[in-house]
Amino acid sequence: MGYQKPKGTADILPGESDQWQLVEKTVRDVFARYQFKEIRTPLFESYDVFSRSSGDTSDIVSKEMYDFMDKGDRHIALRPEGTAGVVRAFVENKLYGPEHQKPYKVYYMGPMFRYERPQSGRQRQFHQIGVESFGSESPAVDVEVISMAMRLLREFKITDLKLAINTLGDAASRAAYHEALVNYLEPHFDELSDDSKVRLHKNPLRVLDSKDAKDQEIVKDAPVILDYLTDEAKVHFNTVKTLLESLNIPYEVDTEMVRGLDYYNHTIFEIMTNNKVLGRGYTTVLAGGRYNGLVEQLGGPDMPGVGFGLGVERLLLLMNAQNSDLVAAPVLDAYVVGIGAETSATTLHLVESLREAGLTADRDYLDRKPKAQFKTANKLNAQFVVTIGESELADKTAHVKDMTSGVEITVPLTMLEADFAAVKNELKAQEENA
Repeated sequence: MGYQKPKGTADILPGESDQWQLVEKTVRDVFARYQFKEIRTPLFESYDVFSRSSGDTSDIVSKEMYDFMDKGDRHIALRPEGTAGVVRAFVENKLYGPEHQKPYKVYYMGPMFRYERPQSGRQRQFHQIGVESFGSESPAVDVEVISMAMRLLREFKITDLKLAINTLGDAASRAAYHEALVNYLEPHFDELSDDSKVRLHKNPLRVLDSKDAKDQEIVKDAPVILDYLTDEAKVHFNTVKTLLESLNIPYEVDTEMVRGLDYYNHTIFEIMTNNKVLGRGYTTVLAGGRYNGLVEQLGGPDMPGVGFGLGVERLLLLMNAQNSDLVAAPVLDAYVVGIGAETSATTLHLVESLREAGLTADRDYLDRKPKAQFKTANKLNAQFVVTIGESELADKTAHVKDMTSGVEITVPLTMLEADFAAVKNELKAQEENA
C-alpha cells in the first residue's frame, strides 16, 4: 500500500526549503537589530496552558485544538499558537527576575497545529514566526513591535501594506464595554448563531469576531469600545497613535477589530495586504497586540507583554506571487569528471579537498560515461569542470575548464587541492592573453 501525508500537512521539498531558509535568515537579521533573541519551546504543552490563556470560548480551544490524554493520563495539547508556550517558559524559568534586562525580548519560529479546513496558505500543521516583549507598559514598546513588523514585511518586499489598529482598553474599560455589549446583544439573542449564544455571557467580544453573516449584521450597530475607555486607556492609545505618526507609519483605527484570543488588552493590530493571491481586498498577513495579565494568569508576577505572530505559509504565497525568482539558483563551484574506474579514489579525494577549502563541489556516483558527466555539470551550472583521465592520473594533473569563458588549462593536482584561487587567476590570465 502507498502512504500519504496526513490531510492538512505538507512536505517542504528541496528548492522550497531554500525559500524557507531565506525567510528564517531574514527574520533573524531583522529581529537582531531590535535585540530580540530566539526562544524554543516544546511542540506540546499541558492543555491548560492554552485553555487558560486563549479562553475556552475561542475557536482555537473549542474547535481547533489537537488534544489527547497521554499514557500518564495527562491532558496534553499540540501548540496551536506560540505566545502561551513562551509565557509559560518565561514564568517557569523566572525570566522576569531582576537579573534579566527589561523589556525581555524574544522571538520564536516553528510548527503549530490546528484542526481546521485546509486551504491555500492555511494548513493543520502550519508554521508561525512570532515575537514577545515582556516587562514594559510603555506605549513605545507597542510601537516598536509594530514598527519591527512593518520593517520585516518590507524586507520580504510585500507591497500595498495597511496597518489597522484598535484598543481593547484596560480591565475597567472592558468591564464597562462588556456590560454595554451584553445589553445591546441580549434583545437579539434568538437571532444569534449557536456559537454566539454560548459566547454572549462568557465573552461577548467573541460575538463581534463571528464569521456568521447574520451575526455580522447584528453587530454592525453594536457599541464601540472607544466610547468606554478609561482616561488611562485613552492616554495609552492616543500615545500609540502619536508615536506611529512620529515614525511616519500610516494607520487606520478599526473599531470592529477584536482579535481571536482572549488574552489581548490595550493595543491590538493587524497588518494587511491587498493581494489577489489571498483573495479579494485586504487580507491579514501579521497580527498581534498587548496582553497585560497573561503572565500573571499562567502563574507569574504582574508583568505586561506585547507581541505578534506571522504565518510562514501565507507569507511565502505572497512572496512568490510578487517575485518569481525568490531564491537564486544554488552555485556549484566545481564538478569533477572522472574518466575510468581507476580515477575514482582521486576524484573523491579532490572533491573533498575542494569542500575543505570552502567551495561547493560534486562528482559522479553512478559510474556514468564522460558524456553523461559533462551533461550533469552543465545541468548543475558548474562554474568550473575539472577532468581527470588516465593521462592526468599518471601525470598527477587535472584539466580545468572555466565554463563561462571556455578557457581550459592543465594544472598540478597539488595546486588544485591547495590553492583553487591561484587556478582561477591562471585561467583569467589565459583569457586576457587569448
